[in-house]
Amino acid sequence: MNSNEIKKLDSEKIVATYGRYDLVADSGKGAICRSVDGKEYIDFTAGIGVNCLGFCDDGWVEAVTAQLKKLQHVSNLYYTEPQVKVASMLTERTGMKKVFFGNSGAEANEAAIKTARKYGSVNKGIEKNRIITLNNSFHGRTMATITATGQEGYHKFFTPFLDGFDYCDANDIDQLKELVSDDTCAIMMEMIQGEGGVLNLDAGFVKAVESICAEKDILFIADEVQTGIGRTGKLFAYEYFGVKPDIVTFAKGIGGGLPIGGALFSEKCCDVLEPGNHGTTYGGNPVACAGAVEVLTRIDDAFLEDVTKKGEYLREKLLDIPQVKSVSGMGLMLGAEIEGKEAGQVVKDALEMGLMILTAKDRVRMLPPLTITYDELDAGLEILKKALA
Repeated sequence: MNSNEIKKLDSEKIVATYGRYDLVADSGKGAICRSVDGKEYIDFTAGIGVNCLGFCDDGWVEAVTAQLKKLQHVSNLYYTEPQVKVASMLTERTGMKKVFFGNSGAEANEAAIKTARKYGSVNKGIEKNRIITLNNSFHGRTMATITATGQEGYHKFFTPFLDGFDYCDANDIDQLKELVSDDTCAIMMEMIQGEGGVLNLDAGFVKAVESICAEKDILFIADEVQTGIGRTGKLFAYEYFGVKPDIVTFAKGIGGGLPIGGALFSEKCCDVLEPGNHGTTYGGNPVACAGAVEVLTRIDDAFLEDVTKKGEYLREKLLDIPQVKSVSGMGLMLGAEIEGKEAGQVVKDALEMGLMILTAKDRVRMLPPLTITYDELDAGLEILKKALA
């Protein structure tokens, strides 16, 4: 089919939950995406932070293809080697104790929410189930995670929403202390608010959260769905803040392009969930886990150092553009505050010129593949300059 035929069928047959941009993707390699019409695009999106090794990385393709030829699925009623390999790699590198596998970031955060509520109920009393999240946060689109999301725009149409969430302004320690009560079982937050505008949390605030949680026996949940798996130049962004969460949720980049997410649990709460408490048919799928093994194998210290250097390079080049007022984020998760043009229009104009980028509120957001080359960064930046001008 050509692009017009695909777009026509899409409008007729697929529920319009996304406002699509005018690109019908057909193939890709590294940081280059090709449309069905043969046009090439430089990718600064990585599938919203998913394709951490870029399109169709040779090692990743080989790993998932080899597993696909052996066993594509068997369910979590049985053991598989790829699943325990990923779990071992994650726990050894983080010092956490155990992993729950799901299929997405929202599922990962659902697991964290359920764990926190059971922890509160069992250890402190049945009514000890309230969770504090941050205003301007984003934690997913399921009923629990849109309620956890601290943005009014998501709290429409789908009432009644799940009870038991309180919202604190980011970096407001005094407000946080006022919100914490005897009924609080967890505090949940992103180290960088991705969908909220790529906004970094203050180190002092993050440390205060850790201290409050330890003092009051509250679980500290770090949502690393977008910031994790090397995106910021560390395996997880919480490492920059010198803290140790009780639960770390992850997804996006770990599968390298296949659906996989999960939650890492510390010793404090690693045995809260028991058989029958939670589950997932596809979570920890052997093919997705084979991709995750390849991703984690590749993301070593040298790889992370390279991500940091590329992030610094991209930040410096962005700040040289007259229309860019400031740049937030870490590593290769950056948000550019711009003037003179709406971020959504910049994305559309850049796409016409051959660059795929994203928005985050009023900022232009960049999440390129972690393997992107400097030449590709430069070429993308040249297009962005033209789009901003």
